[in-house]
Amino acid sequence: MVSTTQPLGVADPMDRARRYVEANLAAPLTLGEIAEAAHLSPHHFLRLFAARYGLTPMAYVRVRRLEAAAERLRGDRRASLIDLSLDYGFESQEGFTRAFTREFGISPGRYRDGERPEKSETLTMRTEGLPAANVTQAPAPARKPALRIAGLGRDFDETNMAEIPQLWDQFTQRLPFAGQAGGETFGVCCAGPGGRGLHYVAGAALAVGAPVPESLEVIELAPQAYLVFRQVLSGGPLHPQMQAAVREIWAERVPNSGQTLARGVPDLEVYPDDFQPDRAGSWVEWWIPVET
Repeated sequence: MVSTTQPLGVADPMDRARRYVEANLAAPLTLGEIAEAAHLSPHHFLRLFAARYGLTPMAYVRVRRLEAAAERLRGDRRASLIDLSLDYGFESQEGFTRAFTREFGISPGRYRDGERPEKSETLTMRTEGLPAANVTQAPAPARKPALRIAGLGRDFDETNMAEIPQLWDQFTQRLPFAGQAGGETFGVCCAGPGGRGLHYVAGAALAVGAPVPESLEVIELAPQAYLVFRQVLSGGPLHPQMQAAVREIWAERVPNSGQTLARGVPDLEVYPDDFQPDRAGSWVEWWIPVET
């Protein structure tokens, strides 16, 4: 059974989440359960955790389970590999062996026999290697009007996040569409189905009363207060710059803002109508919904 007890005095949502994982390594953890322990919606939690630590929550769970298995192998050379596999959420000994070998560079059987890998058996958070984010923050939350956004949507998790640019490639081929209002485009980040992962929509504003274009979905957003961040691009590769912005915004600026994230409200990436990702001085804004 998953433990729901939270240590007293643990105010940081990410610390709450990590302590929850440590108390329940042998349980069938889900992203939604860990997010609930952090008192955050799943898609906001996913962004905060990945920004701070450089890997997704479920990737963290997987590595911590392998580390725990390695610790048991160090302490007991009679430890059964099939028992370890089942104890730490693997469906088979073969799957456990593949994951252990991929993570540490050595099979669990050889590890149990006393051989040790060159690679460290301690989790290293991967947060280095990104360019400067060049992000500024509006001095106070800004209230934005209602929005009606039509676009192409897809569900993403830790296994396919890198495919979001492909969704944009597909969407931009549809522009402009009938009923489009203005040239701005939006990346809408919603909670995934069942509270798992992320539902992302690459879209543009749709005029009030306009019919929904064929094969596009519509997101209706009520007036909302947002933390607004603007990133000015350097003209270099776009994806690393946006990764750096996500990390700075979600790992530093949002937690230190003193604001409470609005549950159930998507956050937005906002691109101006003249956006050119390879032009120095182009910008993108990030709107993070907060309670008022």
